[in-house]
Amino acid sequence: MERRVSDVVIVGSGIAGLAAAWRLRDLDITVLEAGTRVGGRIRSERRGPYWMNWGGHVYDGGAESSTQAFLRESGFRSRPVPGNLAGLSMNGKLLLHGRVETFPFRVPMSWHDRASVLRAGAKVRLAVARYARVDRRRPGEDEATRQQRVYDFMNDRSFADFIGPLPEDAEALFKPTVTRSSAEMDQISAGAGVGYFNLVWNIGAGLSHFIVGGPSTLTEGVAEMLGERVQLGAEVTEVVHAKDSALVRYVKDGADHEIEARAVILATTPSVSRRLGVDLDGDVRDALGEVRLGPFVSAAFLTNETDPQPWDGTYAVATPKRSFNVVLNMSNNVHGYETVRQPGSSFMVFSPAGLARTLLEQDDETILKTLTDDLDQVLPGVASTIVESEIARWPEASPYGFPGRGALQPILTRNASRVMLAGDYLGTHYTESAVSSGFAAATSARQIVKESPAS
Repeated sequence: MERRVSDVVIVGSGIAGLAAAWRLRDLDITVLEAGTRVGGRIRSERRGPYWMNWGGHVYDGGAESSTQAFLRESGFRSRPVPGNLAGLSMNGKLLLHGRVETFPFRVPMSWHDRASVLRAGAKVRLAVARYARVDRRRPGEDEATRQQRVYDFMNDRSFADFIGPLPEDAEALFKPTVTRSSAEMDQISAGAGVGYFNLVWNIGAGLSHFIVGGPSTLTEGVAEMLGERVQLGAEVTEVVHAKDSALVRYVKDGADHEIEARAVILATTPSVSRRLGVDLDGDVRDALGEVRLGPFVSAAFLTNETDPQPWDGTYAVATPKRSFNVVLNMSNNVHGYETVRQPGSSFMVFSPAGLARTLLEQDDETILKTLTDDLDQVLPGVASTIVESEIARWPEASPYGFPGRGALQPILTRNASRVMLAGDYLGTHYTESAVSSGFAAATSARQIVKESPAS
């Protein structure tokens, strides 16, 4: 077995692992990635002025956010998503303009359903106002304290329990926002569900920017700058503590390897981190086993129309009662900034939770036909302009806050060993949590390196 020494080993090359690696790039580091590409659940590919996208698509635009710090430091850019961020397609009606609060009055539904939407909406609106106060960073407060407060908000019951029974159309109107978490309304906590409505109703509250050139522009660009320190096809089998180091064992090109590192960052999904970190503290391994991630299926479509389209100025269209719950007009990020409309567009559809479980049982051809047919119903005529399309399967995709999730946070964020955790499951702010946890792990790893004797 080949054995060598490194300051820090980072397992996983998603955005959390790459953020950690970037902050530690002045040290002797190694990034081990089992797959054939970097980026994890971020995946996009350029197509002329557009990009096809299958994963994370919007990012924190706050000047003080970790995401913006990562972009500034690495030389990449984001811009605000232009135009109208939210539309709705329901019961044969396509709404592309106006405030989301007005949508229940503008789509066909019974007065009974409409009244139920208004009652439940008023309850959610009050909770969103409370959530915004809870989520707001306070002077002199560290991020861990703020994050724990958010996790604890309405964490004792599910969103379904909070909102109460709803008739079919009323429930359908709420589901696309809540289930984007990759969980159903009876699985996600009330506070986490309210948090999603905070994002939709308070545009700019967090995820409001896109990465110029597509999300993989950042991840692939950072990996390229890190060079040979990023190893693809390196499948880690075990991470164990030694006396003054941690041993990382992995297989690459059919051969066994081992790195002795002064610190290790597990920037992998909770189930993988639990499996690899064989001698992590028992309560940490137990907590990792309790974290929940739901599935989603996504599809990217490239079109070749030459004329302006009614939906050019709308970024996201919620689609209740379809095989996906949202259409994302990725090309709006291009059309919204150009003076002359270029030919073509790019769309992404997203099927989470129960919708994903149904689709995952089918073959790719069947899935793509189902999604394409529904896309043509939502955006009439678009199917005839599609020139390229591809699905992506994500069985373990997005972490979600479930009732009781807040109790796990102090355990998961406790740095009591040479092996640290990083990932979006360590916070409630999606890719921002991934980047900030990667930065935090890098800070802890640097301190360990500084205090540890060289081997």
